[in-house]
Amino acid sequence: MPKIFVWPKIFLLSVLQLCLSKFNSNLMKAKEIRSQSWFDQTGYPFTSQYFSTPDGDLHYVDEGQGEPILFVHGTPVWSYLYRDFIREFSRTHRCLAVDHLGFGLSDKPEKAGYRPRDHAQRLEMLVKHLGLKNITLVVHDFGGPIGLGFALANPDLIGRLVIFNTWMWETAHDPRAVKIDRTLRSGLGKFLYLNLNFSPRFLFKQAFADKRKVGKVLHMQIIRVFPDRKSRMGLWEIGKALVGESAWYGQLWEQRAKLAPFPKLILWGMEDKFITPENLEKWQSAFPEAQIRRFSCGHFVQEEAGEEARKALGEFLKEG
Repeated sequence: MPKIFVWPKIFLLSVLQLCLSKFNSNLMKAKEIRSQSWFDQTGYPFTSQYFSTPDGDLHYVDEGQGEPILFVHGTPVWSYLYRDFIREFSRTHRCLAVDHLGFGLSDKPEKAGYRPRDHAQRLEMLVKHLGLKNITLVVHDFGGPIGLGFALANPDLIGRLVIFNTWMWETAHDPRAVKIDRTLRSGLGKFLYLNLNFSPRFLFKQAFADKRKVGKVLHMQIIRVFPDRKSRMGLWEIGKALVGESAWYGQLWEQRAKLAPFPKLILWGMEDKFITPENLEKWQSAFPEAQIRRFSCGHFVQEEAGEEARKALGEFLKEG
């Protein structure tokens, strides 16, 4: 779960950020991001697709043919997190990865429904528009309650579940989550998230056990898709949903028996400071039949232990 770290230097950076904003007063249009010089065209060569919703356009990629694998991200990342998975598994499967509204290459309206349940509803709209069935659903971080919320509402569309570090239960009684929530809802928390791009710029790197894995190119893809204050509302709103949506998470957990029939693979970073191994124990207790692979890495298994995670996923898919 997100922790808030505050260093004196961030206030100097905030001054620079505010100065630079004078030269970037217009919100960068989502569809223009790929033309920017910092964008990793080599690492993310996929064709952009867009799906219109009442709240704005969702960006997604749809690569390969065969049974569908649907990758669902959390915060502060986007479908770029799954780039190596898409490249590898699109040889044998249809790989889809959506950017939630307010993230990545999707639209970032100032005012929209940014609760996880809102993201889940838009995900459902996209899946039904595409006619996907027998989905291998891959979830991580906030993508857990988002993707699994969709799965619980549409169990007939699901074939398998792959769960990275995430949760799907109430958070209101977790002292760490409550502390984070209090900070996020303060004036300081809002300032850090909206003016300083705090989550992509600082928390993303803090989530790695091996900070050397956060290369410049990778970090730029996470930071620069949120170019100004207006584009960061989705980050702040989903952060507040950590506790703000606790009751909804609890409702999902009460329905967990619906997920019992599906084959499950859990891929867990054991050095995650945010969603700690205690959360893995809860998943294991609920679904003792699930296959589990543990990795000596932090929150973003896809980046720190990507090769091993892809190998485990490949073996899981071959089991049928």
